[in-house]
Amino acid sequence: MSKPHIIVVGSGWAGFYLAEYLSTAIYSVTIISPRRTSAYTPLLASAACGLFNFYLAEEPVRSKTRKCRFIKANVTTVDFPSRKVHCAPAFEDSDTISNEPFTLEYDYLILAPGCIPNTFNTPGVAENALFMKNVSDAMAMRKLLFDLLEKASLPNCPPALQKELLHIAIVGGGPTGVEITAELDDLAHKELHDLYPDVAHHLSISIYDVAPYILGAYDQKLHSYANEALLRRNIGIETNSRIECVDEHALYIKDKGRVPYGMLLWVTGNKAVPLVTDHLPDVRKTEKGLVRILTDSHLRVYRSPTSSSSSDELHENVFALGDAADILGTSLPTTAEVAVQKSKFLVNFFNTLSPSRTPSSTTPFTYREKQLVSYIGSRDGIIAGKGEKGEGWTGRSAWLAWRSGSVMWTRSWRNRAVILLTWVLNLVFGKEIAKM
Repeated sequence: MSKPHIIVVGSGWAGFYLAEYLSTAIYSVTIISPRRTSAYTPLLASAACGLFNFYLAEEPVRSKTRKCRFIKANVTTVDFPSRKVHCAPAFEDSDTISNEPFTLEYDYLILAPGCIPNTFNTPGVAENALFMKNVSDAMAMRKLLFDLLEKASLPNCPPALQKELLHIAIVGGGPTGVEITAELDDLAHKELHDLYPDVAHHLSISIYDVAPYILGAYDQKLHSYANEALLRRNIGIETNSRIECVDEHALYIKDKGRVPYGMLLWVTGNKAVPLVTDHLPDVRKTEKGLVRILTDSHLRVYRSPTSSSSSDELHENVFALGDAADILGTSLPTTAEVAVQKSKFLVNFFNTLSPSRTPSSTTPFTYREKQLVSYIGSRDGIIAGKGEKGEGWTGRSAWLAWRSGSVMWTRSWRNRAVILLTWVLNLVFGKEIAKM
C-alpha cells in the first residue's frame, strides 16, 4: 500500500521545518520550491558582516538524512477538486526541459510559499537596491561594500566622491533594518577602520522610514532608547521620509530632494508572491494590507466564498502557514517564530493522524508569544516586556540574549558549535572578513 503523498510548497521557515520533521515512514513528502536552500534570515546580517561564514546562515533542503523529495520549481496553479498542482521548473536558462510544465498529484497539500520584498512600486528600487532575504543577498552586500571601499581608496577619488560612495542608505526602520545597521556600524568602527584607515572615516549609515519613529513594534521607552543610542554613534535616522524614486546613485525623497548613496538596502516589509495574489482564485484571502491565505485555527484553508457557498467552507486536505497565510480573526505577524510554531503544530498533527483523530478533534493552534529582541550595535540591545505592564530592558544583557537567540535559530548542532567557535576566534583575533 502506497504512502499518502504530502506536497509542501515552499522551503522557507515553515516549509523547511516540515521537510525536516514530517514522518517519511508514514508519508511520501515532496518539497516544491524555487530555492534549494533555506536561509536562517536572522543570521544574514551577521554573516554579511563577517561574524561567521555564509554557509552557516542557510541549510540545503536536500540531505542524506532527510528522506523527502525536492523539486526546484514554482507552483503556478492548484486544481483543488482533482488534487493536482501545476508547476514550472525554476531555472534561468532556456533549454527545453527548463520550460516544460508538469503536474503532481497530492493527498495533502501544505501551502507555505512565503513572501517577496515589498518595493511599494517605487521606481528604480527593483533595479538598484539590495534586499536581505537569502544568503545570495548577504553575499552581494559584502561584495558591494568592499568594492565601494576599494573605489574610495583609489588615489584619484576626491573626498566628496568618497563620502557619496561610502554612504549606506537603509530603507526600513524595523528590526531587520536596525540590526543590519548595527552590524555594519560595528564592522566600520573595528575591522574596516584597520583595513581602510584612509577612507573608513568617510563611511556613514542612514536609516530611512516612512513611520514617525524606528522599531515601532516596541514601546516608546525602548524605541526612543534605540533611537538615541544610534544617534550617539552618528547614524542618521530619517523618519517621516517618503521616497519617490531611486536611481543608480541616489534616493529622491519628498521635501528633501536628492540623497546620494553608494549602497542601498531595502528592508521595508513583505509582498505576497504571484501564486497567492493571482493564481489561487478559489482560496479566501485577506482584504486589507498584505494579501495572505486565510485559514481556520487548525490551519485548514478556506474556500473563496461564492453566491452558492458559505464563507466558512474549507478545501479538503489543504493547509497553509508561514508569511503567506494567516488565521481568520487572529492575525499574527510575518515572523520566523510564528512560522516555526505553526509548523510544529502541523507536524504533530500529521505524525499522529489516525481515523479517529481529525483536525476538528484536535486542539486548535495557539501562538505562544516570545519576547521581541533587537540588536542596536556596540554590544547593546533592547528586549520588549510581556503583557500590558511588562517592562523591557536594554544594555549588554539584552545584546547577549539576542546573540544567544541567534545561535538557536540554526537547527544543526554542528553549525551552532562552529558559530560559537567563530565568535570566540573573532573575540580573540578579530574578524578575518577580508579573507572571506
